[in-house]
Amino acid sequence: MNPEDQNQEQARTLWKEGVEHLVKGRFLTAVGLFNRSVAAHPTAEGYTYRGWAVSFLGMLDQAIRDCHLAIAVDPEFGNPYNDIGVYLMRQGQMDEAIGWLEKAKKAKRYDPKHFPYLNLGHIYLAKGQQMKALDEFMKALEIDPENEVALKAIGNMDLTVH
Repeated sequence: MNPEDQNQEQARTLWKEGVEHLVKGRFLTAVGLFNRSVAAHPTAEGYTYRGWAVSFLGMLDQAIRDCHLAIAVDPEFGNPYNDIGVYLMRQGQMDEAIGWLEKAKKAKRYDPKHFPYLNLGHIYLAKGQQMKALDEFMKALEIDPENEVALKAIGNMDLTVH
């Protein structure tokens, strides 16, 4: 294996290990692993997951910067577009989030594809745009028919005509 392939493999191993720590709530350990991952070989995954980890530490501006780095490495990776949208939502910037979530929907390399639809549904609910919200939740259900978030949101909507 050549050195470049070794660096790529090391980066992948480190970000996967970082994700394991992240889902267990070990945010600082995860950040350290993601830092080592992008130092070994910058990847969209390494930057995106580092952004996710620092977002749990309340560092939303840094999380957004990491997502921009991820997009620069791989513009087809959808996760950072969705994540920027979520971070902007958390900052109360709903209108700014919409464009990023729309980009996530169009990304070629993205799983789980239903997330931007769910997030847009919540934005439109917050803005009082029930039919737009319903449309986004229905699209999420086309991708993930058993999605509890979409089903609950639709169930809680008042869709009666006044």
